[in-house]
Amino acid sequence: MDGCRSGVPTYEGDLHVVAAAHHIVKALGATKNLSDDLRKILIDLDSHLSMITSKIDSKGGRGLVDVKERLEQAERKIMRWETDPMMIWDSGPKEASDYLEAVNETGKLVDGLRGLSVHENQTQKEILNRAMNILQMAMSRLEEELIHILVQHGQQFEPKHMYSRSIRKDIVYDESFVSVEDEPTKETSSRNCSNDESGECIVDLVHADVIPDIKSIAKVMFTSNYGPEFCEAFISVQKEALEQYFSFLGTENLSIEDVLKMEWTCLSSKMNKWTWSMKIIVRVYLASEKQLCDQVLGGLGSVSSYCFLEISKATILCLLNFGEAVAMGPHRPEKLLRLLDMYETLAGLLRDIDTLFSEEAGSFIQLQFHELLERLGESAIAAFEAFWVAISSNGSLYPFAGGGVHPLNKYVMNYIRMFPEYCNTLNLLLKNQHPGAADQVTETDYGLDASLLTSCPMAYHLRSITSCLESNLHKKSRLYKDEALQHIFLMNNIHYLAQKVRGSELRLFFGDEWIRKHNAIFQQHAMNYERATWSSVVSFLKDDNPGSSSMSKSTFKERCKGFSVAFEEVYKTQTSWSIPDPQLREDLQISTSLKVVLAYRTFLGRNLAYTDDKSVKHTVEHVENSLLDLFGGSSRSLRNSRRW
Repeated sequence: MDGCRSGVPTYEGDLHVVAAAHHIVKALGATKNLSDDLRKILIDLDSHLSMITSKIDSKGGRGLVDVKERLEQAERKIMRWETDPMMIWDSGPKEASDYLEAVNETGKLVDGLRGLSVHENQTQKEILNRAMNILQMAMSRLEEELIHILVQHGQQFEPKHMYSRSIRKDIVYDESFVSVEDEPTKETSSRNCSNDESGECIVDLVHADVIPDIKSIAKVMFTSNYGPEFCEAFISVQKEALEQYFSFLGTENLSIEDVLKMEWTCLSSKMNKWTWSMKIIVRVYLASEKQLCDQVLGGLGSVSSYCFLEISKATILCLLNFGEAVAMGPHRPEKLLRLLDMYETLAGLLRDIDTLFSEEAGSFIQLQFHELLERLGESAIAAFEAFWVAISSNGSLYPFAGGGVHPLNKYVMNYIRMFPEYCNTLNLLLKNQHPGAADQVTETDYGLDASLLTSCPMAYHLRSITSCLESNLHKKSRLYKDEALQHIFLMNNIHYLAQKVRGSELRLFFGDEWIRKHNAIFQQHAMNYERATWSSVVSFLKDDNPGSSSMSKSTFKERCKGFSVAFEEVYKTQTSWSIPDPQLREDLQISTSLKVVLAYRTFLGRNLAYTDDKSVKHTVEHVENSLLDLFGGSSRSLRNSRRW
């Protein structure tokens, strides 16, 4: 025998050996036909074994006294803190070290005593029970110390990109709006708000200085078979810290019913916040939590992964639950960009999730992420289709006042102007929707793939959308009774459409030929307007006898009167018409002036003899200046300007 086991004398083993020898001697003594000499030897041996037993018993008693003394010494160190209001680890490293030493000693004594048979030894049994009670008391105190350290030294952090994020403005069509914001603030989708979000960012959730203290507590508790209690306390504190941070980000734990009932303005804000929160939670907080778990529990097999999963799964499932509710909700057109943001966010995080939850226990998290990504993609396609349907089915009972740019046109063009940001994603999602489209464009630098962009899936769908829009605008133009106003309306709207394509990245997907074609279309409508409006007005100024120097005075008066009435009527009507684009308005005014003013000047020049007549109500200059009042959107009456 080697004298001790885990600090406790192992005399009981010696007793077992001697008892076995006694048994053998007695068995031999009971054998018949033994010689007297052999019987005497067995009697002497039995006596000798009895003496050995007495010595071993004496030795064992002294061992238990030693165990009791060691236990009492450790107990004094442990019990001292039961009445001290201070936290041990706040009192200094020596106090913490002494306490852990006492706990370790108690644990060794418990292990040693458990290794002995104490059923027939009341003293041993009492010492073991006492040691176990002291150890349990110490474990409870270590739990308190652990919780205190984690809470006291937990670190608050605010990623710098939290303040650099931009919130996309929603572009929602509303028939009641006559003025839709034409130039939304230049911003990018929430997925691109900061380059810092593109990679993992590890922070210290607990101050680095106390990590060794936490590990020392973990080591003692796991050695003493109190690992589950350590994990429970650790998980509880870290889970609550994550939930507090989740709340700090402004993200709520919403049920599916809550999400489905939500008004769009509120839901849009929640979706935007989701994309931002998901990146920070996964790439910053959970990556940091995973590091902390590995630092503290990395040497304990799967314990680290278990604790990390228990800490994080409630928050992750809450985020996934919101995503599921959004994917389940109605597929409204205005949801499209938000859905694409969510889809791209999730797609970008798949590798992070697969790394964080690589153990089998966390595989259900991976699976739910992949399934949600698929559902968000399906919802985005459905919203894209709903967008097209909404454009084609948008009807009007009355013409749009003034013939300006229709709100539907503004809504559609400002909306699709965002699509190039999602080129790769839309190509991926739409590639099966248009069999004639080219393969997905994978380069994010459009210049590298310019030759492919006009034939990629997104380009086909963009042209389909604008074609549908143009068809709807032609229907709306027929609501005007005035043919000239029909052309003004179509000129305004086709010009606006072409301008939006030409002035944005949409031009890469539509191509120069499309732009040239639509420039020609709106210019043709401008020419058709001039014919429909001014042909009849200028006809009063034509000379029936081009060869003669002047016409009769009565004819002159009649022509002047007809021109004045017609011009004044055009002025009164068309000053209320609208051409919102200043350059387009100026170009049409100049073009009109060249025709009308020149014809009027020539008419008066040929009939100078009659220009003093009161029938000439307007000077050439007044007519020229009056043309500049057209298309201002406010009806005006032309006054007599006969003076020279």
